[in-house]
Amino acid sequence: MRKINGILATFLVLFSASTFAAEENATPALRGYDPVSYHTIGTPAMGNGNYVSQYEGQHYLFINKENKKIFDNNPNKYAPAYGGWCAFGVSVNKKFHADPHVWEIVDGKLYVNLDNKIKGMWIQDIPGNIKKANKAWSKIKPKLMTTL
Repeated sequence: MRKINGILATFLVLFSASTFAAEENATPALRGYDPVSYHTIGTPAMGNGNYVSQYEGQHYLFINKENKKIFDNNPNKYAPAYGGWCAFGVSVNKKFHADPHVWEIVDGKLYVNLDNKIKGMWIQDIPGNIKKANKAWSKIKPKLMTTL
């Protein structure tokens, strides 16, 4: 029965992920990486379909039930800033997909960026870029990528 539930959960995540991928405004959920792992083991770890949570329209996968529980108890802390969109992109009023391997935790919050070149621009003024991104996010969050 556990195996069937795991297979069913995997199918639902994959089906949902393909549905979200077809929608232009769907934000990535770290491409399947466990958001808690960045904080607890200091590196992104690929989650699996046995441990899944949903938060703000995103499906997050976890490496184990402990990480899922940690996330479920405080999703705002562990979900990436700006729904996983590139932090620097948001600071300039754009939605760019981010690479889950290009990341930084600032004041306990996970930020991801498009690539290392963009991250280099972002880290030149992290506080200023976060301030600009926080201001821009409320305006661009509901918009499609092509309308920005």
